[in-house]
Amino acid sequence: MSQHNSLKSSSIKGGKRNVLKRFERVELLKKRGMWKEGTSVIGLRKTKPEE
Repeated sequence: MSQHNSLKSSSIKGGKRNVLKRFERVELLKKRGMWKEGTSVIGLRKTKPEE
């Protein structure tokens, strides 16, 4: 059975992701100075990926 086009990996398409993984969001918040050590990773603020 083949996979539907909409379910294929975005890396194949070369598309831009608009959702970050949790560790990427923490790194971005650290870079922006909005992260305090010891803060819970549950309920992180929304972030937009850098372009």
